[in-house]
Amino acid sequence: MTTRKLRVLVVEDSLTVRRRICEALASDRDLEIVGEADNGQRAIELCRSLRPDVMTLDMILPIMSGLSATEYIMAHCPTPILIVSASTNRGELFKTYDALAAGAVDVLDKPRGDGSDDDWNQKLVAAVRLVAKIKVITHPRARLALGRSSAPLAPGMREPNALPSTAPLSLIALGASTGGPSALVSVLRDIPSQRGLLILVVLHIDEPFGTAFAEWLSEQTPHAVKFAQGGEPLEAEASRVFMAPPGRHLIVEGSRLALSGAPERHSCRPSIDILFESLARCAAPSSAAALLTGMGRDGAAGLLALRQTGGFTIAQDEESSVVYGMPREAALLGAATRILPLLEIGRCLTDTLKLRTRGA
Repeated sequence: MTTRKLRVLVVEDSLTVRRRICEALASDRDLEIVGEADNGQRAIELCRSLRPDVMTLDMILPIMSGLSATEYIMAHCPTPILIVSASTNRGELFKTYDALAAGAVDVLDKPRGDGSDDDWNQKLVAAVRLVAKIKVITHPRARLALGRSSAPLAPGMREPNALPSTAPLSLIALGASTGGPSALVSVLRDIPSQRGLLILVVLHIDEPFGTAFAEWLSEQTPHAVKFAQGGEPLEAEASRVFMAPPGRHLIVEGSRLALSGAPERHSCRPSIDILFESLARCAAPSSAAALLTGMGRDGAAGLLALRQTGGFTIAQDEESSVVYGMPREAALLGAATRILPLLEIGRCLTDTLKLRTRGA
């Protein structure tokens, strides 16, 4: 029986780059290029008429930008999108983050035209195949606005207000992967700055695209987000948000933050598991953690370790996840005190923060 080929739409205004993309995709017998576009408006027209399984999309396009095309496509004809874009320009990086928040699945750097590109064709084919497997949803920002008013507890879990610990909550950790930019914005917007609060974030986003993400997140939320440098104290007067920098694990070590170049966990560095496990060792009673949308299982075991040592834990539910991978693994392990839609996670963490503060 003949296997149906994956139908790919290629959107790129540079003829040279577009030819490189098409040649790479044509080398795989399971991929079929069904259309090419050199501007965002044409990309939308072809997406609507051809209904491809997956599309590659540049960010800087004439007539209509890649970001605008992404927003329209995810609202009207949801299609798995792989962004293929340059990563050297701050403005383009910000547009890439905006597109990921609007529903694009993943991002790949454009070929540079030097010796570092030897395996780029293979990376492109692998990324297209992976992105095509994602079941995308209609414009995440619109869909999530329909979030449910209540959410089920994980099997065997406690009632919503029965907290694992009564210690004052001073540290929140968030972990995310595929679909993470939008999810992190949603959660952080619902957590107000509070004296002494420390928020730690791990997002799976490869270099060089992660370099400006903390700055972008600062612009999208009420928090000043910075990449951790190591050595920051856990306790401070002001509210703070630190991200794991690309290629480094973020851990809590004693009373300070630390960075590590230890081997990858689940093919990830930074690893969510490594952060959560360090909280379980050093700061569990005063910690809460949420494991958000993402592919794979990073973070599930760490969330369980944190719950077992007294931390308050949340996993995002299936309906609101772009990819129900990591949260699903956590739910199966019984690692989550609560399983919640995305729009309820920030509010739940805030309510927990207020309740613990009043009880302190």
